[in-house]
Amino acid sequence: MTATTVPTVLTARVLLLDMDGTLVNSDAVVERIWRRWAERHGLDGDEVMKVVHGRQGHASMALLLPDRPVEQNHADNARMLAEETADMEGVVAIPGAPEFLASLRGLPHALVTSADVPLSTARMAAAGLDLPDVRITAESVGASKPDPEGFLKGAAELGVAPADCVVFEDSGAGIQAGRAAGMRVVGVGPRAAQHGPDVVVRDLTEVRVEAAGDGALRVHVG
Repeated sequence: MTATTVPTVLTARVLLLDMDGTLVNSDAVVERIWRRWAERHGLDGDEVMKVVHGRQGHASMALLLPDRPVEQNHADNARMLAEETADMEGVVAIPGAPEFLASLRGLPHALVTSADVPLSTARMAAAGLDLPDVRITAESVGASKPDPEGFLKGAAELGVAPADCVVFEDSGAGIQAGRAAGMRVVGVGPRAAQHGPDVVVRDLTEVRVEAAGDGALRVHVG
């Protein structure tokens, strides 16, 4: 399906929100950490950056270093997560994110992120954003995006069918995961448009959510 930028309205019962690139701009940190990693392993930094957005670190490593033992990827990933959690320089909210999250208070929504609990907590705090009550993090799943497990768990946690969810995502891996879960996807930001979301917005200033009665949410996009 070709994404559209024409104003549209999606009806849902639940919103499932990615974090990095969707609510929080952490690109500066991600670039620093992963380009250092690429240099250590003799890989092209630009090629590495095409892979890492949206995935858990060990899943990115498995793609980039396919012959390396899984255990080594997980150990490396743990070190990387610690580095990322200690580095909040340049982490800011995506435009419109504070207002968007404020508008969701009392409405069913969840954070579905490839970050773990310490990293997601630190980044949301650094960006000045409140954590949703329901959170699906790296610890919650056995498979990283683009596997749909995280989004399916978010839907199950909130007691709705996948078809009743709208996902907000920025990365190819995340958009693929949302579509694989049978959900509609709003792509946020310039990365998203390349990966086939149902609709794309520049940032969250272009999104408005209202309760429509009978538990339905109307998502005004564009």
